[in-house]
Amino acid sequence: MLERDPVPDSLRQRALTSIKRVAGDLVHLAWDATRELGAIGPDTRRGKRFGKLGRNSVICFPPNTLFNEQYIEIGSGSLFGPQVTLSAGMVPGQEMITNPVISVGDRCLIGKGSGIVGHLQITIGDDVWTGHHVYITDQNHGYENLDLPISQQVMPERPVSIGDGSWLGHGTVVLPGAVIGHHVVVGANSVVTGELPDNCVAAGVPAKVIKQL
Repeated sequence: MLERDPVPDSLRQRALTSIKRVAGDLVHLAWDATRELGAIGPDTRRGKRFGKLGRNSVICFPPNTLFNEQYIEIGSGSLFGPQVTLSAGMVPGQEMITNPVISVGDRCLIGKGSGIVGHLQITIGDDVWTGHHVYITDQNHGYENLDLPISQQVMPERPVSIGDGSWLGHGTVVLPGAVIGHHVVVGANSVVTGELPDNCVAAGVPAKVIKQL
């Protein structure tokens, strides 16, 4: 323990302590009110930008990045944690060639700090839950042209799908072309690059089936 001088038990110190406690309570009350008022639901102005935002679905405040919401459809009763990214395309206002680009089913739970970035097609079924900081995308950077920085190279988009009732652990990355079946568990910090069959447990980089249920 760090050694500190004892706080003097004086009338002034008691008053300061009480003021700090009240101020702290007010800060928490204000933040709770901000989170509630800033949440995005189907009846909010921001929620109506989405192609679909189903009944009782909520995107918690604060979100990280939201753009081109008209290409994103979300079912009923789904919850997106704070600091999530939901984007279709690379820049706001981009016209997409498919609609919807991102489709999320009913009763899904997408963890805090997660990102779903679609360019062609990302389909997430019903009752899919994720841990925090999960990243799902259908496009990646190319690297084979040695005359261009990697940041300026892109690879062709490949659709991604995640089946009903699956669970993606904390830090999972789902890359273009991944197909995750129904009732699949993906271990924390795994990278999914290919196909995972129904009713299995998978883990690793790249993710491989370690148990068939």
